[in-house]
Amino acid sequence: MRSSLTTLGVVIGVAAVVMMQALGAGATARVTGEIAGLGSNMLIVLPGGAGHGAFGSNTRGAPLFTLADVDAITREVGAVRHVAGVSSRSIRAVVAENNRSTTLSGVTTGFFAVRGWSVERGRLLTEDDDRQSQKNCVIGHTVADDLFGGQDPIGAELRLHDLGCRVVGLLETKGVSTFGQDQDDFVAMPHTTYARRIGGDDHVGTLMVSAVSEERTDEAKAAIESLMRQRRRIRADEDDDFTVRDLREIQNILSSVTGVLTTLLASVAAISLVVGGIGIMNIMLVSVTERTREIGVRLAIGARSSDILSQFLVEAIVLSAAGGLVGAALGAVGALVLSRVLATPFVFPLEAAALALTVSVAVGVVFGVFPARKAARLRPIEALRYE
Repeated sequence: MRSSLTTLGVVIGVAAVVMMQALGAGATARVTGEIAGLGSNMLIVLPGGAGHGAFGSNTRGAPLFTLADVDAITREVGAVRHVAGVSSRSIRAVVAENNRSTTLSGVTTGFFAVRGWSVERGRLLTEDDDRQSQKNCVIGHTVADDLFGGQDPIGAELRLHDLGCRVVGLLETKGVSTFGQDQDDFVAMPHTTYARRIGGDDHVGTLMVSAVSEERTDEAKAAIESLMRQRRRIRADEDDDFTVRDLREIQNILSSVTGVLTTLLASVAAISLVVGGIGIMNIMLVSVTERTREIGVRLAIGARSSDILSQFLVEAIVLSAAGGLVGAALGAVGALVLSRVLATPFVFPLEAAALALTVSVAVGVVFGVFPARKAARLRPIEALRYE
């Protein structure tokens, strides 16, 4: 019982380290997966130069884009597969007595291809919808659940302020994004309809672009920057009044932040290993005192000092190693449970577990040396006379 309680500090330390590393790896995998879900070859073009706004841009005073910019990128940039213009605003959607505040976006038809978004029921918006400024819309699951109460929304009318639109599609669920936004709380209509009925002009707030492949993303980014500088008549000595963001940059930043936080938390948890090592040293010192006569008998019948040193050192290592194994198992179980609760992938960090076990054994060696040396230095006659 005393040995079990002694190793508890090591158990807690190793379990905490493994759990923090597993949760951090799971969070990183979730971020990577969600960014990849948007498209590893996706570019976002925002008005405004580099700053501190959304995605690192400063939109104050910057001219917006136009549908002609969408056509120009589609026509002149060969490394681009799909281009979409998006303009968004918050709006109150109403169906009978039900209503909710949601995000309304006017989109060109390439939007769903860029986002890799398909419908669960119904259809997507088409070029005919955009060309004829049809009052059609597609909605996300959150909007459908709140406004239609589980009933099929296809063909029903949805009111957006004083504009009525017919629901032609229910989008597949996307869930909460990396940035905490509910992607299913969303209504999309043709950009021409949005411009005439909601926005008041045909300006486009954001351009979303997908390159033909991940390998050509940098090529597409450079070509878009060059083209937009020409179209916006920016001189060579002037800074860009737009920003092209690569989602890989955002992914790298978020992964880096997650990694730093994981390392910090694991380092704090590792302090428990030191506390556990002190506990092992304490109990081994007590053990040396209690077993003094045993040590004297062993020395009297021919044991060498190195034998006594090895005996107590091995006992300390066994205690810490056993604690490390139990801690690694508990850490894995705890990480599995928390990953289910937090809805993150479970990733068991083998390297972190191996490192924690190695450190726990090292703790046993470091903190077991002093008690073992004390035992090995006992004189046989004095040890035999010890009461």
